[in-house]
Amino acid sequence: MKTYNYTSISSQCTLGESPYWHARRQSFFFVDIENGKLFEHNLKTEETKTRSFPHRLAVIFESEDGNLILGLDRKLAKFDLETEELSWLCEVESENPLHRFNDGKVDAKGRIWIGTMSTEFTEGAGSLYCIDQDLEPQKKLSNLSISNGMAWTEDNQAFHFIDTPTRQIKKYKFDLKTGKIKFDRIAIEIPEESGFPDGMCIDREGMLWIAHYGGAGVYRWNPASGDLLEKIDLPVPNVTCCCFVGENLDTLLITTAQENMSSEQLKKYPLSGDIFLVKTKAKGYLSNLFEF
Repeated sequence: MKTYNYTSISSQCTLGESPYWHARRQSFFFVDIENGKLFEHNLKTEETKTRSFPHRLAVIFESEDGNLILGLDRKLAKFDLETEELSWLCEVESENPLHRFNDGKVDAKGRIWIGTMSTEFTEGAGSLYCIDQDLEPQKKLSNLSISNGMAWTEDNQAFHFIDTPTRQIKKYKFDLKTGKIKFDRIAIEIPEESGFPDGMCIDREGMLWIAHYGGAGVYRWNPASGDLLEKIDLPVPNVTCCCFVGENLDTLLITTAQENMSSEQLKKYPLSGDIFLVKTKAKGYLSNLFEF
């Protein structure tokens, strides 16, 4: 398999997640969930700005006006990047204070898809929601343990989804107009020795780039055949998410984590919790914007 070179940027996140390319600002964002930190790194100036919130910050979306939508604990909030004011939008599972949001994406109709999980990792406690312009969360899937990576095909006929402990990437038939999903098949099965599938993105060839937690890299899979095509090896065990960034959308931004690692492991893998940039021959897509 091809060998990739990487550049690392120090962030030392407990749980780095939700990489996001903001084309208007020519910068990328990512979060440290457990510490409520929002990072913004400008590719041209190479400066990183950090903002902190008194919440678990799980996921980032972009609204039509260029500001951010943040998943804070179980609530969505609009975050004004200039005034740094938060405007609360909606909440899910208010009856479960141990729950929090996890991964999410915006579909081609401008709707947010976002999952939940228990902070105690209770099996089957999580769900997947769709939130459109009326800000009324609609439950799409239940009985999930760690709702995670999502990706739609370019034609919007298929939706790929990960519930991490299952080690499966499931393919659903997707109706863009209504937002309905129907289980189709298991597209990919992750072998035990390759860790757990976490966040993912899709390239313009329809291949899935999946971060493997405990698998020390990002793996490129063919969802049509279930075959592993290539792997980006990284010097850290817990790789959490990835997205394409840069003017040509051909650089993979990869987040990682330090959580669940002993002091001995952290000495062995000192770059754990940092982010990595890897140039690829593949290209991704700009993220869809939340419309409300």
